[in-house]
Amino acid sequence: MIREDRFLISRKPFAIDLSTVTAERTHRHDVYWLSGHCLAAWYRRKNGTTYACLGTLRLWAHWLKEEPDVSSPEVILRNDLDSGYGGDPDGRWDGERYWGSQKPSEQSLHLAFLEPMLANYPALPDGYDGWWTFQGAR
Repeated sequence: MIREDRFLISRKPFAIDLSTVTAERTHRHDVYWLSGHCLAAWYRRKNGTTYACLGTLRLWAHWLKEEPDVSSPEVILRNDLDSGYGGDPDGRWDGERYWGSQKPSEQSLHLAFLEPMLANYPALPDGYDGWWTFQGAR
């Protein structure tokens, strides 16, 4: 992943809760495999509507010839990771409609996070680091 200082929604950036970044490396068949996940928040736009999203971002890299560094969350994220499908949202808010959990307590927690996130677009949510993208360097 690449950490960018500037937010560009077209680069599909993620804000990462660094305290949740995990990674496990495996060595087999003379190559390394890396898999992990983290909590993330992100904005997306569809048909002119901006959405604030909260969920899990899966992190992986396969067929690495050199052992990946997993010494810190930032270093883990800087590995040549893939997450072609993006984040797995647990909750999404567009200013009118919520999509996500059917449990009222989880809905309340999600909306307490997503409503101010969307209101402060494109600011980073408190406690999150960003902006991280899987897209190549510019």
